[in-house]
Amino acid sequence: MTAAADPTQAMVDLSCRELKLPGLRTGYAAIARDATSQGQNYVAFLAACLSHELASRRQHRLNARLGQARFPSPKTLESFDFLALPQLPKAQILSLADGAFIRKRENVICLGQTGTGKTHVAIGIGIGAIQAGYRVRFIPAIILAQELLAAQQECRLPRYLKSWHKIDLVILDELGYLGLGPGGPLLFQFCADRYERASLLITTNLDFARWNEVFTDATLTAALLDRLTHHAHIFLFEGESFRFKESRRQHQHPGTATGPDVPT
Repeated sequence: MTAAADPTQAMVDLSCRELKLPGLRTGYAAIARDATSQGQNYVAFLAACLSHELASRRQHRLNARLGQARFPSPKTLESFDFLALPQLPKAQILSLADGAFIRKRENVICLGQTGTGKTHVAIGIGIGAIQAGYRVRFIPAIILAQELLAAQQECRLPRYLKSWHKIDLVILDELGYLGLGPGGPLLFQFCADRYERASLLITTNLDFARWNEVFTDATLTAALLDRLTHHAHIFLFEGESFRFKESRRQHQHPGTATGPDVPT
């Protein structure tokens, strides 16, 4: 008798669908075979089924949150070349991946020249936070400023700001690379709205003294920095651009394959 014609298996499949147990529905047959071959009792078999369903749900939740984070590419802290930036406190950065700073509503600021790995580290911390159970969203600063401006023009700014309250960590990438124009004051409002409510992780190529070039208002900039740095981990990325080094290496050794993960 085939599996499709077996009424018992059909009932299990139907029950799993109705009870919304997708992991168990796809995995119970293999679990049953293992239980039979190992001579397990019914309780052990049931425990294995429930464990499989829980693992399936955790993986589904992890995949969903990774998708919701909208990372431009997957990057891990394990793949980051800390040896290229010896002044960067590796242990301290790795410790952030458990998300404890999010629970404390602290911020992280990665500051340094283009190509030194700020975005790579930010994404690595973000992925670690998701694995720890937090909700994360990655967004370039200029895109967020444009979305805030559009929300204001459409009279839905309060609702838009509130929609971010469910995000535990916002990774604001590339602050300072482009001027924010009329979106600058709105980005200040966004950051102020999260102050001591939830965490921000900001990557920037500008020293704090130059942030008024982005926000164009010294008073506004000072107020923003006061809030952001009140509870913050600040890291300086000092070194040669990874992309520049990779380009130079290719010119020196033509035909050599590029590395799989060049930091930004």
